[in-house]
Amino acid sequence: MARVTSDPDTARRLREGMARGVLSFPLTSFHDDGGLDPDGFRAHVAAQIATGPGAVFPACGTGEFFSLDEDEYRQVVTIAVEEAGGRVPVVAGTGYGWAQAVRFARIAEEAGADALLVLPHYLVAAPQDGLVAQLEQIAARTRLPLIAYQRGQVAFGLDAFRRITGIPGVIGLKDGHSDLDRLQRLTLAAPEDFLFFNGASTAEIQARAYATVGVPAYSSAVHAFAPEIADAFFGALRDGDRGHGTVEKLLRDFYVPLVELRDRVPGYAVSLVKAAARLRGRPVGPVRAPLTDPSGADLADLRLLLTTGLDLVGAAL
Repeated sequence: MARVTSDPDTARRLREGMARGVLSFPLTSFHDDGGLDPDGFRAHVAAQIATGPGAVFPACGTGEFFSLDEDEYRQVVTIAVEEAGGRVPVVAGTGYGWAQAVRFARIAEEAGADALLVLPHYLVAAPQDGLVAQLEQIAARTRLPLIAYQRGQVAFGLDAFRRITGIPGVIGLKDGHSDLDRLQRLTLAAPEDFLFFNGASTAEIQARAYATVGVPAYSSAVHAFAPEIADAFFGALRDGDRGHGTVEKLLRDFYVPLVELRDRVPGYAVSLVKAAARLRGRPVGPVRAPLTDPSGADLADLRLLLTTGLDLVGAAL
C-alpha cells in the first residue's frame, strides 16, 4: 500500500539521492580553542557537496551534534543549506528528549533544512511505547519529515515499528544495530515507500550484507575525509564490481584496517575521521571534549592507511 507523507517531494529526493551516491555526514569545524569555525565548516561542507553525495546530514553524530549549543547549531545548519543550494537534500540532526529535540527542530526549520534525523535520546533506557511516543511528540511539533535512528538504547520491535510508520511525517529509518534478522522483518513490514539506510559505523564493511535484506543505501564517514575512496567503493558495489575486485581490495586493504584502528579508543569513530580530514588539509579542527584527538602513534598509522587507500583508487594524500 502506498504511503502518504507530509512532504513526498523530500522523500522522493532522498530516495533518488540514496540510489545515486553515499550519504554525507560532514564534520563540524572548530578552532584550536574549541570555538566554532563557521568559515572552516563552510569550506568543508562545500567540498563535500561538490563531490555529489545523495544528501548531506549536518550536525549529526559525525558532526558532534551532542557538543553544539543552539546558536552553533543554527549556524551549522544554515551554512549547510546555503552551500547545498537545493542541489541535494539537507537533513539536520536533532535529539535529546523530545522537548529539546523540538527546539533544535524549529531552528532547523528556520534555517531551511529539508528533514531531520532523530538521534537516539539521551541516557535512559525506554520501553517500546516510549520510543514511539518520542517520535510522536516531535512529529506533532515540526513540519519537517523525520528519519528515526535506531542505535544504542533505541531498537524498534516489529509492533513499535509499524506504529512509527503510521506517524505523519516519519519517512524513514537509519539502522545502526546491524541485526539483519530484525532489520529484514522491519523492511518486510514497511510501507513500500518507506526509506531505509545503513547507519552502522564504517557502513561499507556491512554494505553487501545490508543490501541482501533490501537496504543498499548507507552513510559514509569515509566520505568526510576521502570522498575518492567512498565514491569508488559505492560505484563498484552498485555496479556489481564487474570482475575488477575493487570492493574486495578496498575492504581488505583499507576499510577493515580502518575499523581495527577505530576500535582502539572509544570515540575514534569521530575523532579518527576528523584527524584524517586534517591530514588532507581540511579545515575541520580538533574534536570537542569528551572526545579526544588520536595519539601520535595512531595518527602515524592513520596516515599510512589513508595513503594506501587513496593509492588504491588512484588518488593522493
